[in-house]
Parts: sequence; structure tokens; C-alpha cells
Amino acid sequence: MRAIFTALLGAALIVPSLSASAAQTACDEGEQKIRFSHVVADKGHPKGEAAAEFAARVNATFEGRYCVEVYPSSTLFSDDDVLDALVAGDVEMAAPSLSKFETYTLAFRIFDLPFLFEDIAAVERFQTSPAGEAMKSSMRDRGILGLAYWHNGMKQMSANRPLKAPEDAAGLKFRIQSSDVLDAQFRALGAEPVKLAFKDVYDALGDGRVQGQENTWTNIYTKKFYTRQDGVTETNHGIIDYLVIVSRDWWEGLPAADRAGIGQILVEVSHEYNRFSFELNELAKMRILENGGAVRRLTKGNREKWVDVLTPVWRQFENEIGASLIEAALASNRR
Repeated sequence: MRAIFTALLGAALIVPSLSASAAQTACDEGEQKIRFSHVVADKGHPKGEAAAEFAARVNATFEGRYCVEVYPSSTLFSDDDVLDALVAGDVEMAAPSLSKFETYTLAFRIFDLPFLFEDIAAVERFQTSPAGEAMKSSMRDRGILGLAYWHNGMKQMSANRPLKAPEDAAGLKFRIQSSDVLDAQFRALGAEPVKLAFKDVYDALGDGRVQGQENTWTNIYTKKFYTRQDGVTETNHGIIDYLVIVSRDWWEGLPAADRAGIGQILVEVSHEYNRFSFELNELAKMRILENGGAVRRLTKGNREKWVDVLTPVWRQFENEIGASLIEAALASNRR
């Protein structure tokens, strides 16, 4: 937890440029490698910090037997490629955004519905509910097992002009993840959605391929998206969370005791780092302001306009996601 406490005490969130060789732990001969691929920075980001801590604990506990190699910042695979790589046996673990699973199961589209969850606490309640837990095994027949949800945080919108009312987004090109729900979301705003890999967003904002994007504060800060935008509007309209996944064949091929031990470490790390995702996002927002970035907060009236425009998107995907699953998510907002 040292890295997170250091960040919360005010250290700058500096993101180094990592090569694959620098990103990974040097494994000893004879140790079984566990390759863990993700796309974000290894420091100052909830997923990056959690992956590094998970690797450190597994490597210490199973020294001489297992060795986790973490590949951050798309140095091994992008989130668009990692699912197929996992099934093919080219990587053992990953933590892609929940939006990436819709080609495997349409149920995960629920996490992209705009204004469905009030806050990250509601997301937590849903993910730990029977309905949320059942989703982890929904891709088992496709060779993928979900082990743990990792929080990033609530999504904000930014563009090369101020976004206050929904109509301010009209006519702009917005980068989105590969999600039909997100595509429908921006079309409802009169904007043009453009599907791009996370690693390409910074350059695309600079060269004009897109004029806007949606992301969490930590993503916006650590990847410096705010430096190429007019400002960030605090919409809290959606979430970006992750599912830690493993190759089913690899995971079920481990000795039961080892699987239990590694699984317990993952449970502990997930619990500890999910608690701090909110603080890391708040710190990232503060850093954006300190560095001269603009942060806009919606008035109550303007927020209601955004909700009115975007919540009809739910109906487009209700049959695919399941009305009962949406109702379970809505119930998570009721404490």
C-alpha cells in the first residue's frame, strides 16, 4: 500500500515511459511465469497500483514457484486484443475494462448504461450482489473466468469546447471504447462516436481525429488528456471498472492449494485497493486543477437535462442485458 499512501500524501503522479522489459519482474529459472497484461500506467492509477501489489505479494509468497510479470501501458497487449490472447494461452491474467466483454456476453453492457449508478458505492453493492457475482462466470464456456472486480471510478466528459448542456456535445467526435452502448450514448447527444484503443487517445485528441472523450479522473490525469482539451465536465455519468480475468484452462490446471493461495491474495488486494480508488481519482482531479486544467461542475438543472437525454438509451439494450439485471443494478442505488 506504500505507493497509494505516498500519492495521497501529495506526491506528484509521474508516469514513466516503460518498456516491456522494464515493466516486468525478473523471474528466476524454474519459476512458472504468470503474465499479467493491462493498459494503464503502473503508478498513480488504481489498476496499475493494484496489479503491482498483487504481483509483489504473489512473488513473495510463492518465491521459487510462481512469478507474476506485470506489463502495464499496453506493452504486451491492448484491451482489444487481450481476450483472444488469454484464450490462446499467450497471457495468463488481464484486467480489461468491463466494456470489452460485450463480444463474449451482452450482460456486461449493463456497466455502460449512462446514469444507471449513482456513485461508486452503488457499483460496489451491485458487483458484490448475487447478480454481480454470477457475471464473473458468464464467460466460462468461452475459456475466460472472472475473479475480481477492480474499481477505477466514475466517468467524466471532456472536449475541445465547454460541455455544460447536452447540446454542447453535438457535432463533435468523441473517442469511445468498443461498445455499442457507448456508441448509442453519444449518438443520443448528436455526437459522432469513434472507437479507438486507449493507447491511441492522447494522439487522437492532438491530431483532431477526435475532439472529445470520456474517462475517469485518473485516466485523464495520468495520460494527460486534459492538456489537449478545453476542460473536463464532472458528469459522473458512468463508470470505468475492470474485471480481473484468467485463462480458464490455466487457472483450473493449477494445484488446488496454489489456486486457493493466489486467489486469496487477489481477494485481499482487491479489497484494499478498491477502497482507495475514490481517493486516487480525487487526487487526480486536484492535480488537473493545480496544473491549470479546467474542471466544470453541472448545475442541478443542467444535470437533469443530461439525464433526460441519455437514460432512454437503457431501453435500446434492455432485452439484451435483461430487465431483471437492470432492476438489480437500480436496487443498488437504494441504501
